[in-house]
Amino acid sequence: MTPFEVGLLMTGVLLVLVLIGVRVAFAAAFTGMFGLIAIFSMKMGFDRGFFVALKMAGTIPHSKAVTYSLSVLPTFILIGFLAFYAGFTKHLFEASKRWLGWVPGGMAVGTIFATAGFAAVSGASVATAAVFARVAIPEMLAAGYSKRLSAAVVAAGGTLASLIPPSTILVIYAILVEQSVGKLLVAGFLPGVFSAVVYMLIIVGLAFFRGDAPAVRGFTWKQRFESLPGTFPIIAVVGIIFCSFFFGIATPTEAGSLGAFVVLVVAFMRGMKFKQLGQALHETAKLTVMIFSLIWGVLVYVRFLGFAGLPEAFKDFVVGLEYSPWMIMVLILCCYAVLGMFMDAIGMMILTLPVVYPAVIALNGGEGVSVADSAFGMSGEACSIWFGILVVKMAELCLITPPIGLNCFVVSGVRPDIPVQEVFRGCVPFFIADVLTIAGLLAFPAIITILPEMMS
Repeated sequence: MTPFEVGLLMTGVLLVLVLIGVRVAFAAAFTGMFGLIAIFSMKMGFDRGFFVALKMAGTIPHSKAVTYSLSVLPTFILIGFLAFYAGFTKHLFEASKRWLGWVPGGMAVGTIFATAGFAAVSGASVATAAVFARVAIPEMLAAGYSKRLSAAVVAAGGTLASLIPPSTILVIYAILVEQSVGKLLVAGFLPGVFSAVVYMLIIVGLAFFRGDAPAVRGFTWKQRFESLPGTFPIIAVVGIIFCSFFFGIATPTEAGSLGAFVVLVVAFMRGMKFKQLGQALHETAKLTVMIFSLIWGVLVYVRFLGFAGLPEAFKDFVVGLEYSPWMIMVLILCCYAVLGMFMDAIGMMILTLPVVYPAVIALNGGEGVSVADSAFGMSGEACSIWFGILVVKMAELCLITPPIGLNCFVVSGVRPDIPVQEVFRGCVPFFIADVLTIAGLLAFPAIITILPEMMS
């Protein structure tokens, strides 16, 4: 067998392992390690090849664990758990309800923007959906909203955490493709807002034509302004993180650490106990270890792919297709939509990007291509940022589509009175909204690239 054939075989084994339920981290690490052993054994003989491959696979976790860019992940995760224990969600939802409740479907619109605000400090889609399933759904039901719409709004709103900084999944993308963490996080801001606005328009349209989401009126201007102070800590954290990236005041890790400190102070001011702090730290450690394990396992597999020559072969195949680059890009995104129906977002990204990302960059003209010579009308760096946001948006889309649709299962799990089938049905309009958002980001890449370019 040639190294390329070994690469194809082990990739097939990896897909089978993932489909039968083996954790992505372990499946990727084992297939990568055995693939390396096979390739080096062909070149050096089994005795020497085995130990060379084993040594190479063993050094990857340490070499990547000491990478400074990875240190941003635990700080962002800690911000999210501290924000939860500080009770930010209740203040956000109350303010959104008082200011936006008067429009058709106003409480649902308020929930979307409240989830967007919480996403700006949590960075975790599933956590956002779980929290607002407890906070927002009871109030929407009490106001006369249907169960289907109430649950769908929370499930869809939770997906905004994938784009709006600080986003854990964007950090992982930046690390995998070796791009600027700060620029990618800043790039996610406008698409996140754009997505929230599209959701809002869909909700207002549904409320107007179906009448199952009445407006909530009766709040005075005094009551509206009284709700604002509870949102100031979130505004402060968002301002600290965004401005630190945008103006180059601090590194992502420094900005995340400062944001975590601000949230910690506010949490204690609002009565958080040391027991809750311990729980937040414990949950942060568990999630950090899980993500780090995923990255380590997949990087062993990525090293094997490099020796097998699969990324180069796939890149040549894609560039050689007799279709327009735009058509190929749409087909790639459609493949992500299908793959996301069976895999979680992080696993889907870290398994596909080592092969797909070089092909997309080559399709645009290469890393050093000028805007004038590029296929998508942007430089190599801008293309990597643009593609990253598109992939993350596809990951968002998969959070509300069957059969995996993790956010829908989370909402139904928190609210057992709402069957998961009802949540999926309610998410159909939001699926359409996401498709429209992705179409808008394809048609107008400047929505993604303008802020990172201003940083430059």
